[in-house]
Amino acid sequence: MPEHPAAEPAPGPSPELAPEPPPEPAAEAAPLAFLELLARGAPAEEYERPGPRGSAAADRARLLALRVRSELEGRRRREAELTALFETAHDLAGMRDLDDVLRAIVQRARSLLGAEVAYMTINDPEAGDTSMRVTEGSVSAHFQQLRLGMGEGLGGLVAQTARPYVTDDYMRDERFLHTRNIDSGVSDEGLVAILGVPLVLGREVIGVLFAADRRPRVFDREQVALLASFAAHAAVAIDTARLLAETREAMAELEAANAIIRDRSAAIERSSEVHDRLTELVLRGGGVGDVAAAVSEILDGGVEFVEFPEEERSAPARAVERSRRDGHAVRDEDAWVAAVSAGGELLGALVLRGHPELDPTDQRTLERAAMVTSLLLLARRSAGEAEQRVRGELLDDLLDAADRDPRLLRERAARLGADLDVPHVVLAARLDTGGGTGQRETTDRQRLWSAASHLAATRHGLAASREGGTVLLLPLRDAEGAGESGDHGDPGGTARQVAAQLGAAVHAPVTVGASPPVPAPAADPGAVAAACDEARRCLDTLRLLGRFGEGAAAGDLGFLGLLLADGRDVDGFVRRTLGPLLDYDGRRGTDLVGTLEAYFASGASPARTKDVLHVHVNTVAQRLERVGRLLGSDWQDPERALEVQLALRLYRMSSAVAR
Repeated sequence: MPEHPAAEPAPGPSPELAPEPPPEPAAEAAPLAFLELLARGAPAEEYERPGPRGSAAADRARLLALRVRSELEGRRRREAELTALFETAHDLAGMRDLDDVLRAIVQRARSLLGAEVAYMTINDPEAGDTSMRVTEGSVSAHFQQLRLGMGEGLGGLVAQTARPYVTDDYMRDERFLHTRNIDSGVSDEGLVAILGVPLVLGREVIGVLFAADRRPRVFDREQVALLASFAAHAAVAIDTARLLAETREAMAELEAANAIIRDRSAAIERSSEVHDRLTELVLRGGGVGDVAAAVSEILDGGVEFVEFPEEERSAPARAVERSRRDGHAVRDEDAWVAAVSAGGELLGALVLRGHPELDPTDQRTLERAAMVTSLLLLARRSAGEAEQRVRGELLDDLLDAADRDPRLLRERAARLGADLDVPHVVLAARLDTGGGTGQRETTDRQRLWSAASHLAATRHGLAASREGGTVLLLPLRDAEGAGESGDHGDPGGTARQVAAQLGAAVHAPVTVGASPPVPAPAADPGAVAAACDEARRCLDTLRLLGRFGEGAAAGDLGFLGLLLADGRDVDGFVRRTLGPLLDYDGRRGTDLVGTLEAYFASGASPARTKDVLHVHVNTVAQRLERVGRLLGSDWQDPERALEVQLALRLYRMSSAVAR
């Protein structure tokens, strides 16, 4: 836009401050000088130079400029911290090796806190101490091999108390139990200031994450909280790795059990018949009830599958526990019980009644039936989890890889019963249970993920777990059930319906933000990522407004989403509000935007506006009439005028930053 320095309006009286006497000429230059300092990011000491000392206007301008600078610095710091946390979460999602995950977290912790050294120790419950696991920036081999007893040094105290500790000079800090081994390691590394936070998993401390400098330094509360966030990611990564290891062990045990079944089936003809029959049931897609019925017929007795909760202490439950521990069917009064378990997890039991005695072959038959039952249960669970993962991976590709081949996306979606060539809506959902950390938070996320995956499967859509919540991609034609709402293309209505359904499924409030319709996700994967960003902004706005458990789209929130949510689309809001004026000024070389600013700054008075612009009052009236034709006759209504003024402020701020 062309600039007109001579016609630029003078600042009008602030609505919040009483009129002040006309400033002295030297004082008038002070605000501009401080704005220049803000624009170039000058250090705080330079703010003591502009303006005459003792001038009230200059002093006020200095204080306001320093306050704005402090706010901008804080926002930049928070943005950097959030970016690092998001990048860490992305790394965790893409890594499978535990050491790689921990190394990435330590590297990020060192980078973000600006520390010279960062490291992590892991507790050893059997040895009763904690040892160094990952270091970054360390140069001492002795330090990298340290082991700390519980309560020894800063790290041992953090591991013992599950509380963060910080010192600006470790060797002189008498709060910690100093030992020769630890002090020599710290001395070899040359560390002075150390910050340590616990790695907490549930109620258990599994290690400590550190940031340290080789000079005196004060770590503030925000840095302690940030390092604690990294520690939380590390704890979740360790827990995930353990769960994966347990799963692999369970699968190995199942494979061994299946090999035993195949080996022994050839020894006894009746066992072979049982094995063949049960195998036929599995291949036919039979369920647990079919297995129980087949074994009932083979053993000439009543067989049923019963679930026993882990905490139950009844006599049958104790028999199930004994069967699981021994690995064989056991007698319980006039019944026989065979535990159905896998990888240490109790899934239930097969109970045979009416047979006080069983010969070894029949006992093995019941045991084999229990193994087959566990395989069926695990296969059913694994099939459901596999489909959920496949749906999540497809949505992840749509969100993260905009250059994917549309043909391949369509084929993958078709195998899942989804059609990516029809309009869809992106929904961002989060479970609002009042907070929580560790295992509780992980469980809550899993509950929401399971419910959202089931909903996506029933509606021919996709779901993925993303950044502490869940993202869904649902076709608009199916998002509202037939006969429920006449407007099947309403993203806001879809969000409200999904919030209600997910909340009912997990028995807790679920807040849902919706995007505008995405016409054809397969043809334009990049539009899905953009829509996901808008859905997240709607979700953030709802939560900031305290509207937990509700659903909404951007159209339901007006410009509140722009004001309250992170990642707001300022340029889009300015364009939607002032676009006709900006285009007109650009084509004609006029300054209707400046006229409108002067008009609002003059209290909506044309007479005062003409003094600011140094034009005739009729000229002001003509320009305002043109503004009305471009923006619409309601541009001076209170609500619309508020939007226009906000857009003007944002436009000037963004223009100043761009320069």
